Amino acid sequence: MSKTKLKRSDLVYPELSYKIIGCAFDVYNLLGYGHHEKYYQRGLVEALSAQKLIFKQQVYFPLKYRQKIIGKIFLDFLIEDKIVIEIKKGERFSKTNIDQVLEYLKLSNLKLAILINFGKNGVIFKRIVNL
Repeated sequence: MSKTKLKRSDLVYPELSYKIIGCAFDVYNLLGYGHHEKYYQRGLVEALSAQKLIFKQQVYFPLKYRQKIIGKIFLDFLIEDKIVIEIKKGERFSKTNIDQVLEYLKLSNLKLAILINFGKNGVIFKRIVNL
């Protein structure tokens, strides 16, 4: 019997997602729990750079109503112009966090976001797909 490599074809950007999540775990393993969100973000900048990933921080998107800008939205990270990363600190994801990331996906017209939470028990993450 030959060995075949099982690979899911329904996952969006699996290899890139794996690298990003690995970076989040590296940051948590070095910093630990209890820091402000901005410090996890700064650590993630270093980890993403070490992995040679192309990314932008605090990416601006205008919120429009009938072609008029009524607000500003800033993505924590945009990785390789493909994946939105939103960082949170706490023990769980709220519906508000998930709704926020879904709105980011709709505004940016991207397919995938990863919500990363740095909490007391480690890193938890949620992949959110724009259908």
